[in-house]
Amino acid sequence: MIEEAGIVILGAGQAGGEVASELRKLGYAGLITLVGDEPHVPYRRPPLSKAYFAGTVSAEELYVVPPASLDKAQIRFIGGVSATHIDREQKCVNLADGRQLGYQKLVIATGGRARPLTLDGGDRSNVFLLRTINDIEQIRARATPGARMVIIGGGFIGLETAAVAVKLGLDVTVLEGLPRVLARVTVPEVSAFFERVHREAGVDLRTGAQVAALEGDPLVTHVHLTDGSRIEADLVVAGIGLIANTELAETAGLVVDNGVLVDEYAQTSDPDIVAAGDCTNHPSEYLGRRVRLESVPNAMEQGKVAANTLLGNRVPYRSVPWFWSDQYDLKLQMVGMSAGFDQFVVRGNLEDPATRAFSVFYFKNGRLLSVDAVNRPQEFMLSKKLVAEGARLDLAALADESIPFKLIAATAHA
Repeated sequence: MIEEAGIVILGAGQAGGEVASELRKLGYAGLITLVGDEPHVPYRRPPLSKAYFAGTVSAEELYVVPPASLDKAQIRFIGGVSATHIDREQKCVNLADGRQLGYQKLVIATGGRARPLTLDGGDRSNVFLLRTINDIEQIRARATPGARMVIIGGGFIGLETAAVAVKLGLDVTVLEGLPRVLARVTVPEVSAFFERVHREAGVDLRTGAQVAALEGDPLVTHVHLTDGSRIEADLVVAGIGLIANTELAETAGLVVDNGVLVDEYAQTSDPDIVAAGDCTNHPSEYLGRRVRLESVPNAMEQGKVAANTLLGNRVPYRSVPWFWSDQYDLKLQMVGMSAGFDQFVVRGNLEDPATRAFSVFYFKNGRLLSVDAVNRPQEFMLSKKLVAEGARLDLAALADESIPFKLIAATAHA
């Protein structure tokens, strides 16, 4: 028996929660059903590797749409069950528990899953991925002071986890396969800064480190590198990227290519289905091409666009991507994407341990392409508009900290 469920949202993450909340804000009074494969209502994932791992916030404090808010908004939440099939002809969704939900409109906000290790030993019980509240709870159970944690991956997740773990008294080793950390998102100078910060904090950070095998049974006891070295481990954490959850969309016959393909209105190839968040591939006016983004701001903004589309409002997605990472007392904020830059300017001193604050401005053909700001929130906020405009700045003035950034921004031109 097919149960009528109104607008059905598959995925109870940041994007799915945003669609549901925005529908109510826009005045939609019909049925909304939010389906998530985790038992938790929509919650913020960025604090998982930071405040939640550190134990300074509770799971409930991560919730972006608490149960009481869902009840008040009359949003039905079905948690702890995954969708298994979308029948576009019948306009219904099959759930793993046997239920069938009929939909008027459907939202695919299935996000992504942590990329697993494919090494021998990767399935041992002391090897962890980091994507969910449950992942962190399992890690915390073994993250006792003095425990030897080996983190595979020197991206944001790996470095954020290392920063917390070393503060908790763990013996931390980070293994990055590339020649430097954050190699895909920033310049060598910024990579070197973060490498130095982590090593000064006591992290054994190794770049160009290729993992050959995880040794030990029933638990991993050593991580074996291709150079022959072996690192003792009580627990291993992998932070090696994300796989978009597009299988449901693909088997339903929607167009998928490195994500569920949507237009600037979050519309899929089916007029009754929209999609939002990490699982989507959307056209970016800023980049001049399609892109799949893994970020909270993208999930939230695209979620709002999707909600408007469901109600017949034509609100295009035009946001410039931005990201952030908290490590120790450092807040790295990035707006735009620096790939393809042909010039960059550093504002501030990367070598000064006293300030630990600087910004890097990336240009292409004289226009501002992106900005990395460390502990400079005002420069970051002003830069968001400048990057969106592709502004031209006075490079000499930019490098001179005696000239206020506000003045440089005010004299920028298109």
